[in-house]
Amino acid sequence: MSIRKSLCLIILPLLAGPALYGSVLAAPVDINSADAHALAAALKGVGVKTASEIVSYRKRNGPFKTPEDLLEVKGIGPRTLEVNKNDILTGTGSTRKVAPDDNARP
Repeated sequence: MSIRKSLCLIILPLLAGPALYGSVLAAPVDINSADAHALAAALKGVGVKTASEIVSYRKRNGPFKTPEDLLEVKGIGPRTLEVNKNDILTGTGSTRKVAPDDNARP
């Protein structure tokens, strides 16, 4: 087998991986409606066990009002929140904050 063919057999699957196996980017997830598997799939650094803790906490305490409320859940720390903050929804719209426009009319 030629070197060129060998390299193609190694490199092509690496390049095609994301297209064949799905996106590597996380999608926004509503922490008030998603099940444990959806939470684990969407949130970086959160496995099924911690995602189950999120669901249990939500059932005991009601819906999360802000993404920061996740810090009350066992297994979620400040770093996990920071990494995922832009992809966390609470059912009331996006958590992304828009700076007020200084030129906006009242």
